[in-house]
Amino acid sequence: MTETGENRTRGGPWWWKRPRSAVLDVTLAAVSAAECALQGQGFADETGLPGVLATLLGVVVGATLVLRRRWPIAVVLVAIAVIPADMGTVLSVVGLYTLAAAEVPRRITGLLATMAALGILAMAAFRLDQSIGQEPDFNPPGWFVPLVALALAIGVTAPPVLLGLYVGARRRLVESLRERADGLERELSLLADRAEERAEWARNEERTRIAREMHDVVAHRVSLMVVHAAALQAVALKDPQKAAKNAALVGDMGRQALDELRTMLGVLRSGDPDRQGKDAVRAPSAVSPLPAALAPSPASPAGSASPAASSGGSPAAATAAPAAFAPAAAGRAAGEREDSRGDVPGDAPGRNNAAAVDGSAYGTADVRTGGGAHRGHQPAGSPDAPSLAQLEVLVGQSRAAGMAVELSVEGDPDGACPPTVEQTAYRVVQEALTNVHKHAAGAATRVRVAHREAEVALQVENEPAADGAADAGLPSGGNGLVGMRERVTALGGGFVSGPTDAGGFRVSAIIPYARS
Repeated sequence: MTETGENRTRGGPWWWKRPRSAVLDVTLAAVSAAECALQGQGFADETGLPGVLATLLGVVVGATLVLRRRWPIAVVLVAIAVIPADMGTVLSVVGLYTLAAAEVPRRITGLLATMAALGILAMAAFRLDQSIGQEPDFNPPGWFVPLVALALAIGVTAPPVLLGLYVGARRRLVESLRERADGLERELSLLADRAEERAEWARNEERTRIAREMHDVVAHRVSLMVVHAAALQAVALKDPQKAAKNAALVGDMGRQALDELRTMLGVLRSGDPDRQGKDAVRAPSAVSPLPAALAPSPASPAGSASPAASSGGSPAAATAAPAAFAPAAAGRAAGEREDSRGDVPGDAPGRNNAAAVDGSAYGTADVRTGGGAHRGHQPAGSPDAPSLAQLEVLVGQSRAAGMAVELSVEGDPDGACPPTVEQTAYRVVQEALTNVHKHAAGAATRVRVAHREAEVALQVENEPAADGAADAGLPSGGNGLVGMRERVTALGGGFVSGPTDAGGFRVSAIIPYARS
């Protein structure tokens, strides 16, 4: 770090910036006082003044050199004043140097230097003329006296003035360079602080984004698991077959939630979204076991009837129940093998979907299970990223949980809808359905999607909770609506949410294509 101007001005007494400057000035003043005291004796002899008075006058005049840094003009004026007394050579030379090097206007410096030169010129001419008159054998030409006097005047005044100008200019240049270095250092410090602030802001934004992603991809599945678990508890003793199918749904939802959470944690560990599949899944997972109600009992003989058969189905249907899950289990194993190679399976129809039902509530339909869907934190535009084409599957999962959901899609994007808009729209619908599960169990819900010329409009509206519907007991952190608003506004869209006149709740969003 360079030395600042404040630090450079410390350490000297009175007007001196450094102690060595004070020592130098005191030394020069002592030399000048001694010179003027000796020269004062000669002046006293010529004028008849007392020697003590002339010596004292010389000491005082020479000692004024100690003030050269504080009052350089006064020192030069004193030196000019004592020129007729033939004293103050050191005082004049050092005073002119200091005057030229100081922050004094150049016209003042030139004026005082000219006055000193004229005084020296006059005194030199006078002394030379006297000496020539005293030496009868020395008869120089007429130009000799003016020339020598001029050379003496220039020789005494010009060198200190020029040297002082050079030193002053160099000093100002060095000072400006120091100030510039100090300014650059302060600027670099400010830039470093701003860079640190930007880095901290980026870290906060990344943490917020990751928290929003984890909330979107995990909270929805966990909410459905809680709803299915409540239904399982209600029908466990009345209808074991329905309870078994609900248990299968809960298990599949749990596996998907774990897979998504594992994918998100892999992203956090590696910091590279493209490697999330490799870092999240190190080895192929074992094929998930079939639900106990659907798997053949080890104690029963070969070909014995399954629970499905005992409930009234044919033996062929009973044996087909485990076989129906064999392709799904193989699909799950294949999906996990793809995970071990770094591929991330998605929720596209026909690829390892969470649960697809025929519309009946609480697992009365045929269940198709597959590998966990790695939708968490998928890059926009990836084939596995959520899209509006997967809304039917998303709505089917809520229907399987007992919610009456009506889905209507108007228009056709024809591939014009950017992937980021589709992913954001999907997340808005997903979070809105999750909120319905949390706060309005059993409420009829309408999901409307409209593809317009350069935007997509969404509306998820639910009626009040059904009478007698049990509260799911799901906790709410208040982050769902905030996350939806952040997603939509980040793409330049509009987001509105609030209760309806009928006592329900409505979530509306318009997402343009341009900002994506």
